[in-house]
Amino acid sequence: MAPESEGTVEHRASRLAGAPSAYLRSAAEQPIDWHPWGPEPFALAARTHRPILLDIGASWCHWCHVMDEGTYADPEVARLLDQHFVAVKVDRDEHPEVDRRYQRQVGALTGEGGWPLTGFLTPEGEVFLGGTYFPPTDGHGRPGFRRVLKEVARIWREEPERIRENAQAIQSALARMRAARPPHSGPLEAFVANVRDEILSGYDPVNGGFGMAPKFPHPTAVSFLLWESFAHDAGSSADRARETLFRMADGGLYDQVGGGFHRYSVDEGWHIPHFEKMGVDNAALLSAYVEGAQRFGDPRFLEVVHGTVGWVREVLGDPDGGFGASQDADNAPGDDGSYFTWSRSELKAALTTEEAKLVGRFFGIGSDGRMPHDPEQNVLFRLLPLSEAAEGLDLPGGPAATLDRAISKLRAARTQRPPPSVDRAVYSDINGRFLGAFARAGPLLGDSSVLADARRAADRVLTHAYDPDRGVAHRVDAADAGGFGLLEDQVAFAAGLVELAGALASPDYLSPAVRLLELVDRDYRGEDGLLRDLSPRLYDGPAVAGISEPSYPLEDSPHLSANAGAALAFLRLSSLLHEERWHEKAVALLGPVSARIGGSGLFAAGAALAAGLATTPPATVVVEGNGAAARDLLRAARHAWHPNVWVFEGRPPEPFSLPIELEAVAGRIDARALVCFGTVCAPPVTEPSAVRPLLASGGRAPGA
Repeated sequence: MAPESEGTVEHRASRLAGAPSAYLRSAAEQPIDWHPWGPEPFALAARTHRPILLDIGASWCHWCHVMDEGTYADPEVARLLDQHFVAVKVDRDEHPEVDRRYQRQVGALTGEGGWPLTGFLTPEGEVFLGGTYFPPTDGHGRPGFRRVLKEVARIWREEPERIRENAQAIQSALARMRAARPPHSGPLEAFVANVRDEILSGYDPVNGGFGMAPKFPHPTAVSFLLWESFAHDAGSSADRARETLFRMADGGLYDQVGGGFHRYSVDEGWHIPHFEKMGVDNAALLSAYVEGAQRFGDPRFLEVVHGTVGWVREVLGDPDGGFGASQDADNAPGDDGSYFTWSRSELKAALTTEEAKLVGRFFGIGSDGRMPHDPEQNVLFRLLPLSEAAEGLDLPGGPAATLDRAISKLRAARTQRPPPSVDRAVYSDINGRFLGAFARAGPLLGDSSVLADARRAADRVLTHAYDPDRGVAHRVDAADAGGFGLLEDQVAFAAGLVELAGALASPDYLSPAVRLLELVDRDYRGEDGLLRDLSPRLYDGPAVAGISEPSYPLEDSPHLSANAGAALAFLRLSSLLHEERWHEKAVALLGPVSARIGGSGLFAAGAALAAGLATTPPATVVVEGNGAAARDLLRAARHAWHPNVWVFEGRPPEPFSLPIELEAVAGRIDARALVCFGTVCAPPVTEPSAVRPLLASGGRAPGA
C-alpha cells in the first residue's frame, strides 16, 4: 500500500518548526516526515495500516544528536521511514509521562533504556520492538538502522502474528513485574536500616560515590548519609558523604572553569564526564553542597555553592524570571564536549608560562582527564593539592591568587568558543527544584539576590502556569501554559515554595504551597495509597496509546522520586507550620512506598531519608535582637546544620507557627537565638559559637 500523502516537504517541516520544544525544532529540516506527539500520527497509522517509529530524546542528549546527524539525516533511512512507517518524535523533557511509559516497555523487551529511545509501536501504541541508538549502517557493535527498518517492515507485512506475540509478551512481562513485587511490609525503621546497609555496601572507598562506571551523582543518598550520621552518631556515614562531595567537586564532573555539574562520569574516578548540564541535577547537587557546607564548614563546599549558583544564573537564567532546562553537551555536529576541554597549546595561549605550569599540574593535564578520542584534549580536574602544584614556581601574590587569575583567564578564553545551546524551556518541576536550592543557598551565602531570583522564578510560574483548582502546568509560557496534571510538577514546585516561604517568612508563597500539596493528596492517589505520575482528572495531554495507564514514580532515578519528594514536602511543611496532619500524611505514604521498593537500595534513598526525618524532631531557630550581635547569631544559625531546620530572623507572622514553649518566651531586645527541637526548647543562646554544636546535638544530652 502506498503511503498516504501528508503534503509537501515544507508542510511536513512546519509541523516541527513551530513546536515549543527546541529538540523538535532542531529536527524540522531533517528529511524525515516527523509528527509531534498527539492523536494524529496514531490515527494515520491506523488508517494506513503502518507501524509507528517512536523517537524519544532531548536537546541535551549527545547520542540523540549523533542519531539525528547521522541516522536520521541518511536519505535511505528517510525513504524507508516514509514508505513503511509513521514517524513520531518526542521531547522527553516536554513529555516525561510519555517517556516514562515507553522506557518501561522497551526496557521490558530489551533490558536497556536511555536516550535516544527507539520504539516500534502498533497503531494502538504498544511496543513490539525497540532499542536505543542505531547507526545508519552496521557499526558501533549495533545493527544499522537501514537493515532494522527493512526487517521490521518485513515482519509487519509478513508475520503479523509475531508482532502481536511481541506486543503481548511485553505487556505480560510488565504485568508479571507488577504482580511479582515482593512485599517488604514492616516497620519503617527496618526499611531505613536495609537501605542504609545497601547504600554503604555500594560505596566506592577509592573514589567516593556509589557503584561503578558509568558513575552518577546521587545527592539524595548523600543527604541520607548525613541524616544517618546525625541520627545514630555514625561518623563513618558522615565521612562517606564528605568524601563523595569532595571527589565530585574535585573531579571533571564539576566544571572547574565555569561552575555547575555535568550529568555523570564515564569513569569511576569522576575524571571524564558526559558533558550535558541538567537543571534537575544541578538543583539537587546545589542543595547537597549547601548541606555539606553547613555540616562540615569546609570552604571548598562553599566555593562549589558559589560556582553552581553562578552557572545557573548566567547560563539557565531567564530574563523574565525562572530557569531553563539544560545546557547541551556539544556545540556542533560531531562534537563531544570540546567547549569544556583544553589542550596544552590552548592553556599556553591563554595564560602566562607560570600560570600554565600551575594549571597543568593542579588540573592534571596529560593524566586521567585526557579525552579517549582525542588525548590532546583534557578535562580539568583537581589532581594535586595547590601547595604541591605550586612548588618551584614564581607566583606573585601566592598560589591561590594565581589560580584565581588563571581560571578567570580561562573563563574569558572559553567565551570566545561557540557555546553549546541552552534549552530555554521553563518547566515547573525543574524550577521548583531550583526554588528549594536557591532558598537554601541564599541565606548560606548571605546573598539576598539569590533569594530574589528564586522569588522571580516562583512569581513567573504562579502568574503564568498556576491554577488553584488544577495546580501548576508543566511548561511555563506567558501565552499558553500547557501540561496540567503531572505529579512531579506539583510536588517539586510545592516543595520549592515551602522552602522559599520559610526562608522569607512569607505567607505569599505558603498559601499556594499548601494548596498544591492538598491537590497532590487528593487527586493523585492510586493503588495502595501511592501517588500516580498523572491525575486522570487533571491531565490535559492527548489520551492516546495507553497514557492513562497507572504509573508510580517510586524510585530515585537518580534524582528524587515524586513519591519520596511528596513525603519530604509533607514533612517540611509539617515542621514549618507545626501541623501534625502533614506529618501523618507523610508517614501514611511512606508505608506503601517502602513496601514496594524495600529492596531498591541506593534508588530508595529519598524514601529512606523521608522515613528517617519522620522520626527526627525538627529544629526551629528564632534569632531576636538588633545590631551586630544579632547578625552574628543569624549568620551562625544559617551556617550550622540540622537535617530538618528552619531559621527565622525575628518571629515569623501568621500562619507560621512556633513551638508553644517558644511562643511563651517573652520577647526582648537583647540579641539571642531561641532553639527548639520539636516542642522542647533549649535555653536561649547568646554566643554564635554555641549554635552549631547545639543544632548538631539535636537537643540530646552528651552521650545520649
